[in-house]
Amino acid sequence: MTIPLRVLVTRRLPEAVQQHLAATYDAVLNDADVPLTRDELAAAMRDFDALVPTITDRIDAGLIATEGRRVAILANYGAGVDHIDLAAAAAAGLVVSNTPGALTDATAELALLLMLMAARRAGEGERELRAGRWTGWRPTHLVGHTLAGRTLGLVGFGRIAQRTAELARGMGMTIRYHARRPAAPEIEAALDARKADSLESLAAEADILSLHVPGGAETHHLVDAALLARMKPHAILINTARGSVVDEAALAEALATGRIASAGLDVYAREPAVHPALLASERAVLLPHLGSATVEARTAMGMQAAANLAAFAAGASLPDRVA
Repeated sequence: MTIPLRVLVTRRLPEAVQQHLAATYDAVLNDADVPLTRDELAAAMRDFDALVPTITDRIDAGLIATEGRRVAILANYGAGVDHIDLAAAAAAGLVVSNTPGALTDATAELALLLMLMAARRAGEGERELRAGRWTGWRPTHLVGHTLAGRTLGLVGFGRIAQRTAELARGMGMTIRYHARRPAAPEIEAALDARKADSLESLAAEADILSLHVPGGAETHHLVDAALLARMKPHAILINTARGSVVDEAALAEALATGRIASAGLDVYAREPAVHPALLASERAVLLPHLGSATVEARTAMGMQAAANLAAFAAGASLPDRVA
């Protein structure tokens, strides 16, 4: 009889996922849903065969080098893996997988939601109403802009960006993008999307600049004061990628001075902390990292992580291996 993997799930997952993992493995669940400390993660490295970590678990080279490490696979719950030292994992023979694709629709929908909220000043309106400051309808009150006819600039052009482009096309937007490599001609044709010559030229052309790149050293502060200075005064910045991609102090300054019109953010550099100047800005729409927060997406992510665990347990190729 095969002994099931001993698996630690580091955060509470959708109930259907937890039931599946508990029925399949010797699984320990985190029903308290409190992030594990570094010491607890180090102990887990010695006590379990597999971890199902999330973005709140920073697994660096030191943890991977834990003496007596038993963990052989990190079946990450989420597409982004910048919280895991992939180079150290590969060097140590520690398998890492992720869950790409499962959250594509949900995150693209949220990007469009942030565009609509920022363009139509919905956040300002809700705050005004809840504070009891609304005095009634008037023709010039909180007048925003329509999305139709606007140019959407996508930084990165992977699954989520392409789905965002598809939704934006339905709203009558023009699509431009910047990526390291051009998209396939058939994708560009289907989305009527054109690649910009540079990130700087995209920022200068776009009415809305939406970020869809991974975190990490290569994209750290990709959007800085210099890039913000190239954007149009009426432009909107959208970030559903990683908080580290944006220099938040520079963004707050750009909003305060009217360098750009507004921003819609779902991610932050030091989550759950948010830059105080962004919290104070009427021009910022701020959401608490809800990009994949649909029942469908979060359940699919868990089942995808479980599929990677199953492949590992069977000695098969993992469908979503990243290290």
